[in-house]
Amino acid sequence: MSSNIRVRFAPSPTGKLHVGGARTALFNWAYARRNGGKFLLRIEDTDEERSTAEYERAILEGLHWLGIQWDEGPDIGGPCAPYRQTERAARHKELATKLFADGWAYRCFCSAERLEALREAQSKQHLKPEYDGLCRKLAKDEVERRVAAGEKYVLRFAVPAGETRFLDHVRGDVVFQNKEVDDWVMVRSDGTPTYNFVVVCDDIDMGITHVFRGEEHLVNTPKQVLLYRAFGKPIPEFGHLPLMLGTDGKKLSKRTGDTALQDYRDKGYPKDAIVNFLCLQGWALNGTTEIFSVGELVANFDIKDVSKAGAIFDIDKFQWLAGEYIRKEPLEEFAAHCEPFVVAAGLATSAELVARRDWWLAVARGEQERVRTYGELPPRIAYLFAPDHDFAWDGEAEKNAKKHATGVETLRAYATWLDERLAAGKRPTELRDETKAWIAARGLKIPGLFQPLRCALTGQAGGPDLFEIMELLGTERVRARIRRGAERLSA
Repeated sequence: MSSNIRVRFAPSPTGKLHVGGARTALFNWAYARRNGGKFLLRIEDTDEERSTAEYERAILEGLHWLGIQWDEGPDIGGPCAPYRQTERAARHKELATKLFADGWAYRCFCSAERLEALREAQSKQHLKPEYDGLCRKLAKDEVERRVAAGEKYVLRFAVPAGETRFLDHVRGDVVFQNKEVDDWVMVRSDGTPTYNFVVVCDDIDMGITHVFRGEEHLVNTPKQVLLYRAFGKPIPEFGHLPLMLGTDGKKLSKRTGDTALQDYRDKGYPKDAIVNFLCLQGWALNGTTEIFSVGELVANFDIKDVSKAGAIFDIDKFQWLAGEYIRKEPLEEFAAHCEPFVVAAGLATSAELVARRDWWLAVARGEQERVRTYGELPPRIAYLFAPDHDFAWDGEAEKNAKKHATGVETLRAYATWLDERLAAGKRPTELRDETKAWIAARGLKIPGLFQPLRCALTGQAGGPDLFEIMELLGTERVRARIRRGAERLSA
């Protein structure tokens, strides 16, 4: 199926890709793919002081990592190139000149000092700060005289009387009274255009039919709708997505959670879990299914199903969802995804893990049910790579081990019993039932041995099956750790 639908994602390369921006990109991309339309990527880099090529690369890499592919964009070109706003400056100037010539814009000579004084006076009267239209009333000959004299000016859009109405697929019919819309600046005194002007110019030139973006842009929409009318061009369909809120009910910020996509990727959240969770921020597959694939998203996404209520970015739910995805992964995929984090933690090199492939897979298998992100694995398995005579003990593990009055004695007695069986060629996993029988014969409860033993072997209060841990450590290391553990517990 093909259609004339054309949507775009237009980030500003002034920082990392925000999770809200990533959600916007996903919704636009899914809408285009479901409806056989085109998805465009445009870089809005007119903030030259803050925009960098590094941030642009990071945004493109983040989108690619999520699996989002665009049909036209700065890196692949297309029929509407260029796709960077700074490269379209001549076109913007041409369209600004046209609007001025057609009477939709006027020159404003007001100084920054006058505008500040105006704002202060309005504030004292508890009035909305807005431009008072002084220069809109200037006679044509006075304007020409002041221009000829070299006075600096901005170009303002002449907002007409009446009202501006548009259909928002998320919020329904939206109406703004034009008297509430300021005569806003289209072009600054240095000749650079402002966001509300260039975004419409570019959307017109690129044939954008649907504009889906964050709720914070809703206040810009009446200005932009008026621009479309001034140009005599069709007005696209709009959809303003709900804000992402922290668990405190306020706009998502660093206080309530990381805000950049890269932060979650670097912590080891599975890619598909990130896509799934971001789509749950304002949209649901059917109201009951929380885990769904990218294919299901594309097959079912409709902008009209997006909620207008703010979406709570619940990190606990995010971690739960990530864990669900991890548990469904084939073991080898899980191990491969964890490997970079193990290497980055300095526990082993990739070559070392390849050389001990079966062992490494056994390590990963023991933890796959327990971690929620790939980044959680290294601290959980660090004991396997640590020297037997000196590795960190968790405070809770040591406390559990020491609460048993006969813990050290039991540990030493078990070491002797275990040595005999390991020397006879038995594997630790074959000794599980025999160990439990040994515990019962001594009149102990299982924690009386297992808690000191776990502390001695891993330094952790919990984790995989103890006998599987012994297999991973190997006979000599198990013996060394139990001996050293008894010494540390008795000290």
